[in-house]
Amino acid sequence: MADEEPARGAAHPAAASHQPAAAPPPPPHSTGLLLTYMTVGTLVAITQGLGMSFVSVNVLQLAGEYGATTNEAIWLLAVYMAPNVSLTLLLLKLRSQFGLRRFAEIAIIVFVITSLVQLWATDFQTALVVRFFSGIAASPMSSLAILYILDGLPREKKLTVGMPVAMTVIVMGTPIAGLISPTLLHLGGAEALFAFEAGLALIALGMIIRLPLLAPTLTLSPITRMDLVTYLFLAVGLGALAIVTVTGRYYWWFEAPWIGELIVLAIVCLTMAAAIELNRDEPLLDVRWLTSKEIVHFTGSLLLFRLLLSEQSTGTRQFFTQLGLLNEQLSGFYWIVLLSGVLSGFVCSRLIQPGKVAGIHLLSLILLAIGTGLDSQATADTRPEQMYLSQLLVGMASGLFLPPAMAFGFIAALKKGPNYLLSFVIVFLTTQRLGALFGSAVFGTFVTWREQFHSAHLASRLVPSDPQVAARIGQLAASYKGVLTDAVQLKAEGAVLLAAQVRKQAYVLAYTDAFFVTSAIATVAVIVLLLYLAWRALHQAVSPAPAES
Repeated sequence: MADEEPARGAAHPAAASHQPAAAPPPPPHSTGLLLTYMTVGTLVAITQGLGMSFVSVNVLQLAGEYGATTNEAIWLLAVYMAPNVSLTLLLLKLRSQFGLRRFAEIAIIVFVITSLVQLWATDFQTALVVRFFSGIAASPMSSLAILYILDGLPREKKLTVGMPVAMTVIVMGTPIAGLISPTLLHLGGAEALFAFEAGLALIALGMIIRLPLLAPTLTLSPITRMDLVTYLFLAVGLGALAIVTVTGRYYWWFEAPWIGELIVLAIVCLTMAAAIELNRDEPLLDVRWLTSKEIVHFTGSLLLFRLLLSEQSTGTRQFFTQLGLLNEQLSGFYWIVLLSGVLSGFVCSRLIQPGKVAGIHLLSLILLAIGTGLDSQATADTRPEQMYLSQLLVGMASGLFLPPAMAFGFIAALKKGPNYLLSFVIVFLTTQRLGALFGSAVFGTFVTWREQFHSAHLASRLVPSDPQVAARIGQLAASYKGVLTDAVQLKAEGAVLLAAQVRKQAYVLAYTDAFFVTSAIATVAVIVLLLYLAWRALHQAVSPAPAES
């Protein structure tokens, strides 16, 4: 067959030698044109980020719009992420085969079409179908944004300036969605949200057609039939994991049989993909490299950090939601998250250099440990302005960690050759997209478990015969005296209000427990990293030859 694999034993360099040479890099843009390209990249990144964040930030409001429960509305995010977590792997090869300019134009046109179709999704079932295709259309947008931001930068500035800027703008979607959602929902409900997203996509379409990318495309081996088979297994496996991590804590892990079935399906599919790739001479993914000590260490570090960053992306926002605050009351919080991202991107661009990655990550972990430690002192009376400092530190930690990890992981892959780039992409995307979902699931599950513990503990101390408990029930029942005259009904309503207050306090204690555990894990990570740096310094002092990074 035409797409048969090469003979076994063929080396990667030999295969690569038959590929056309990569085009030389274009000259740097003028300052004005460079800023224009970076603006286009920022617009594309924010457009893509809003597409996902409009749902995650407004789950309760969208549930009301579509007449769905919260558990049903969360499927809008699940079906979006199911194809989104894996499709970029295939798109990287498609970009190589069909050309960067054509790829960029087709990608943004498909995104615009799906954004416009959302305007006609008036019922929940249709919205689910549209969100699934939106997840497919949005998958190349992050990489497209990065390409525009890096395009035209001098080679020495791509990592020190371009990568921090790219990582900063990619995470801006959530705070911007939180800031503008109240106004858009007031103007036109869910339709206004998706109309705004479609408008941004149309603007981005015009700018991309007017300003085509000039950077050369990496030359990768063409797509074969076995690449598609491998991707099919990866897509099903990673998609199943995405659905489980999004919905698991809402339907609860041990109560819905289909959760276990999806986990088994994911394990089987990912195992099949690994088995296929291990027996190919030119695999889509180099499984042996992915399971090497260095990459396992790299992956574990990214997963741990994504888990810790759930404190801000999921924990703090949901903490205030439990206290009864809506997006209108959280505008200051979102401004702080946005500001921290911009500041950290600027600081990172000044610090990022080869050999300084460990130091930057150490600073990031210290800021994270301090910020989450401050949040662990929260009470039921805490309001967003009292967490501005801590959330600024946590946001700075996020912005300082990701650019060095992305940049130098990317370099490590390219040093092995272009064929290793896809292997690195799956590591980074899995840890960032699926890892973020996993971190949110773990954080939310821990909070639910601790809430049940604290609720049981607090309820066991509320004895109706206790004079203080009886007095508190009487105080709460007084608010109903204008509409109820029966003493028994008044007492019952007072007991209901007291139970609600107990549960609210239990949630506060649960979130502070989660913040404290996050701080403790970050502190342990700081200690481990310090010990590693000390060991490396000692090793270099004993052996003058540079130690392997």
